[in-house]
Amino acid sequence: MKKFLILFIAALGISTSKAQMLGKDQVNSTADSLRGTLTPLRTCYDINYYHLDVKIDIDHKSVSGSNQFAFTAIQDFTRLQFDLFDNLQVEKVVYNGQDIPFTRKYNAVFVTFPKTIKKGSRDQFTVFYSGNPRVAKNAPWDGGFIFKKDPAGNPFVSVACQGLGASVWWPNKDHQSDEVDSMLISISVPGDLQEISNGRLRNTINKPDGYKQYNWFVKNPINNYDVTFYIGKYAHWTDQYEGEKGKLSIDFWALQTDSARARPHWGADVKPMLKCFEYWFGPYPWYEDGYKLVEAPHLGMEHQSAVAYGNKFMKGYLGRDLSGTGLGLKFDFITVHESGHEWFGNNITAKDIADMWIHEGFTNYSEVLFSECIGSKTAGDEYAIGLRKGINNDVPVIGPYGVNKEGSGDMYPKGANLIHTIRQLIDNDEKFRQILRGLNKAFYHKTVTTAEVENYISKQSGLKLDKVFDQYLRFTKIPVFEYKISNDILSYKWNTDVKGFDMPVKVSLNSGGYTLIKPGNDWKTINLSGITAENFKVDPSFYVEVKKD
Repeated sequence: MKKFLILFIAALGISTSKAQMLGKDQVNSTADSLRGTLTPLRTCYDINYYHLDVKIDIDHKSVSGSNQFAFTAIQDFTRLQFDLFDNLQVEKVVYNGQDIPFTRKYNAVFVTFPKTIKKGSRDQFTVFYSGNPRVAKNAPWDGGFIFKKDPAGNPFVSVACQGLGASVWWPNKDHQSDEVDSMLISISVPGDLQEISNGRLRNTINKPDGYKQYNWFVKNPINNYDVTFYIGKYAHWTDQYEGEKGKLSIDFWALQTDSARARPHWGADVKPMLKCFEYWFGPYPWYEDGYKLVEAPHLGMEHQSAVAYGNKFMKGYLGRDLSGTGLGLKFDFITVHESGHEWFGNNITAKDIADMWIHEGFTNYSEVLFSECIGSKTAGDEYAIGLRKGINNDVPVIGPYGVNKEGSGDMYPKGANLIHTIRQLIDNDEKFRQILRGLNKAFYHKTVTTAEVENYISKQSGLKLDKVFDQYLRFTKIPVFEYKISNDILSYKWNTDVKGFDMPVKVSLNSGGYTLIKPGNDWKTINLSGITAENFKVDPSFYVEVKKD
């Protein structure tokens, strides 16, 4: 992601939002279901390896080439589905040296094999294709190819396709539940330009037509929308970080025109960020593939091991602080946020994009933790609380399943504040840290559901959190703490959609600080000790609405 549109709009105070475009009355199409549903034609095979081999013609804004699918059969089958946007032409599908038949429906392609592929067998086929991929209108939010020029007038080209889907530019099994185990990315570009993709560069090959092929190998599992390329005239320099798993290579790629300011700017954040996130989340998940930060012709995206950067070498989010506290101007938002996705989004990936809060909520919280790492715990609290001004509470955070639709853009700041609230309930930062690290260990290089994440946090914390997750993720409004004070008696309860909601909360019962109480949906009472109605308050680190009756 990464998808910053909701935060961007919220920061500007504009009322129209992506969340409002995904309302409960939206009708999903057959094309949505073909893309978002795991039918037997998709679950019948497990992707093991891709070799994407394409030529990008910048002048004609076109792509041509092939993708090899190596797979394991999960069951016997004769037909399967892969995905490619229908504005791109499938020229042929080759199996065992022979062209085999295929049909298309919207962006889904159905292949028929000449024999039954037996359960447990490993096999492969290759798709040859070409065409003019969709050009992004406003990347990364409205995705596709990006064709720009650098300040010197040189081509500056890339792609961003989260949500829209990787099949906007290359054929693949376009569903987050099945990540390829490893991948070779071969991109041919004009010989006077450079090309950067995910993983490590194996070699380059000069072609007779004046193009140069760059071959990048990704050793680890990767989700489809993370597969990328960057084309331009780059300056390249390296560093390394002494991390938890040894020496991690760091590669910086900035446009030649920007390298002088990129060096000190990136140097200020990258190593402190890696140190902070390894402390809170565990080892960087891609030591074998390295860490790259690459200047891109769009704002940013969490492209695995090749993070896209387009924040114009400014602190904050294009020079602004989305938390409104001033703390967000102490670091580069894109460097920190997009790199945080290496743990949440890339290492741990939601099976269905309806659960994208797993990517965005935890990664938004990584900004809170970085504020804490470079400042103090109080700074982290202030940053988390400041993010709340970007929450609309108009559409549930979790979207509809099986139709390739995300939920509300609130998944960023509301997801972060849900996590911050759970941190207060755990009330033990070391235990909380071990849960974050444990998530990245238990679900290392895996795809997950919200239920799996909920169950893990609940089990490891020892807390009953099912109703908490339900209220924050599956309903629009947050818990309302209603109270009244009369004759030194505090009466209090929760007003929630979830019945039996009993989340504890800290309030000021006396002058000695906050005390944990356990409201329910029915009124309870307790004696106050020297606290007046004017001085009574709820701990602001709990993301709840407070209503005095």
